[in-house]
Amino acid sequence: MKRIILNFEEKSSDFKELVQEAFNKDILSFMVSKDTYPEFENVERVKIYSKDLDLPLQFKVFENKDNLLRKIEEKKVENNIGFYKELKTKEDEQEIVELSKTGYIDFIIVSAKDWKIIPFENLIAEMHLNETDLIAEVDNVKDAELMLKTLEVGVDGILMTPKDANDIVELKTLIHTGFHIELTKAKILSIQNIPESERVCVDTTSLLNIGEGFLVGSTAAGFCLIHSETFETQFVASRPFRVNSGDVSAYVLVPDDDPERIYRTNYLSELKGGKKVLAVNFKGEARIVSVGRVKIETRPMLRFELEAIKGNKKIPINCICQNAETIRLVDPSGKAKSVVDIKVGDEVLVHIGPGATHFGTAIKETIIEK
Repeated sequence: MKRIILNFEEKSSDFKELVQEAFNKDILSFMVSKDTYPEFENVERVKIYSKDLDLPLQFKVFENKDNLLRKIEEKKVENNIGFYKELKTKEDEQEIVELSKTGYIDFIIVSAKDWKIIPFENLIAEMHLNETDLIAEVDNVKDAELMLKTLEVGVDGILMTPKDANDIVELKTLIHTGFHIELTKAKILSIQNIPESERVCVDTTSLLNIGEGFLVGSTAAGFCLIHSETFETQFVASRPFRVNSGDVSAYVLVPDDDPERIYRTNYLSELKGGKKVLAVNFKGEARIVSVGRVKIETRPMLRFELEAIKGNKKIPINCICQNAETIRLVDPSGKAKSVVDIKVGDEVLVHIGPGATHFGTAIKETIIEK
């Protein structure tokens, strides 16, 4: 798990509100000063960092390299020792790397005001196999996301001063990018031809894997796993970034701004470049991908009526897909099967939904969709 450290060295006007929001989102690591430490000293579960070495802390952050090395030589170094460094030159970068190799330093917090990406790429490449965690100090959530994804590996953590409660919510979302969505099987009850429909193709900025696609459904009762176009055929080249997703009225699962809810729904017609979608594989493993482009075109479609079982209850599910060989659903074994080959009685993977949504958010309300 990536470290998220909130900088509370100073008391802002909404200090207490921000601390409470951090607790609400289960972010419990804080950088404090002598002035703010009393606000946390009697609070359980929190992890306190500080550059004030006189405080009785769990995580001490040295700013003076000679002082730190002297402590190491005298074997007076405790656990959870860190170092803070503002990176300005190539020599600073080399110093950070060398310190990470000593084996005594648990984490190094690096601030880079001018050059950001290249120095951190170098540090990640050099330090990602070391025991020392690389923490990037950033000014905003956008930079935090960049640091967490640089070179795919990303830094080990973020130090940031939140400007408002939304910053804390968005930071929590950044580290909550991998999760599980429960899948089950549903039986095909009927298949209906639809001569013309507006079909939505979603091209992502990520390469999708075999067994991975989007969860799409005509109602909030349930969603079919629509496979990505990762397969090469003799007539059509592979499009491993694409999911031919369904008709314009269908729901698709997208990440929720509140990570506690995991997902919400959008209509496929609402998607556009820059939006986020959940890519889900046949094991239910989900990740967030970005939309690069959406294409809406008129095509012949197939409407599938399915039925899943939850406890003693039968759940009706509907899904509309383009009538073409390259569009595939996924069977319970994880095998992609073309919609033109699917027959009544076949089983495919689905996610049983909340059954009721309001502007995409699940609610406890009696709603009939059919």
